[in-house]
Amino acid sequence: MTKPIRAKISALGTYVPPRLLTNADLEKMVDTTNEWIMTRVGIRERHVVDKGVATSDLAVEAAKQALAQGGRAPTDIDAIIVGTVTPDMLFPSTACLVQHKLGAKGAWGFDLSAACSAFIYSLQVGAQFIAGGLHKRVLVIGADVMSSIIDYTDRATCVIFGDGAGAALLEPAEDDSVGLIDYIHEVDGSGGCYLYMPGGGSLHPSTRQTVDQKMHYVHQDGQQVFKFAVRKQTELCQKLLERNGLKGSDIDAFIPHQANLRIISATADRLGLRPESVIVNIERYGNTTAGTIPLAMGTALEEGKLKKGNLVMLASVGAGFTIGATLLRWAY
Repeated sequence: MTKPIRAKISALGTYVPPRLLTNADLEKMVDTTNEWIMTRVGIRERHVVDKGVATSDLAVEAAKQALAQGGRAPTDIDAIIVGTVTPDMLFPSTACLVQHKLGAKGAWGFDLSAACSAFIYSLQVGAQFIAGGLHKRVLVIGADVMSSIIDYTDRATCVIFGDGAGAALLEPAEDDSVGLIDYIHEVDGSGGCYLYMPGGGSLHPSTRQTVDQKMHYVHQDGQQVFKFAVRKQTELCQKLLERNGLKGSDIDAFIPHQANLRIISATADRLGLRPESVIVNIERYGNTTAGTIPLAMGTALEEGKLKKGNLVMLASVGAGFTIGATLLRWAY
């Protein structure tokens, strides 16, 4: 039996729109304070798009950076996977739009909907195309324009989310010293009622009534999401460590989904991670959903916390619920 080809992240690109929405701005819009937001979720500011800027636009900017860093042309790409819950439109897929805007002729692609877990789910899907020898270069993108589905009169959600994108170029690793090692993914559909957007699908098609009832915005039971996220993110990471003969202190960089600083801290404490290994940038970007993990990878690189051969663990919990954890060795 032929040994699977290990995939590695050979390049990374990130992008956030230039416009800032600070806690001071939100204090003027809803009944909240900077102190409350910082204490509850750990966010000081987030980036939001200007009118007319779509998810594909952010994705393309991140993809261009990744291709430039990897020394690849758009025509070198075999497939494009876009993880997002805010596609430009229901169809065509955002991947189609990105392929066209990039000029990635010859590439095929599709969108993957897994909310905050979309990037690491997409990463594993792309890795399978590499592993089977079907593709040499897969562009994996996590991108969301969350400001397009946020009710800025709802203080429970509007303080949390921002817009952003990240793109990773997957290529075959030369050997097993670097690249993606292992992963665990789960879904728990019983949690679908705690974080969702009810309007716009086949169950509740868009009507005047669905708009009036604010069904096209994010609805969240924050307490339920928080408890589930801490428990399941820790559980999956622990399983992943144990089956690979590792412990928390072996991890060089822990890059979790940036939803809430308290969730990140609780997970890190329970796993026994070294504080310096935990990558956090939620204060500057908020929760960009599929964009958070690649953006945090970018932060880790900027801070010199990602070097070739480093053992890295990614983790996420998202609407659905979707849960994932990934173990890899950084390739550059």
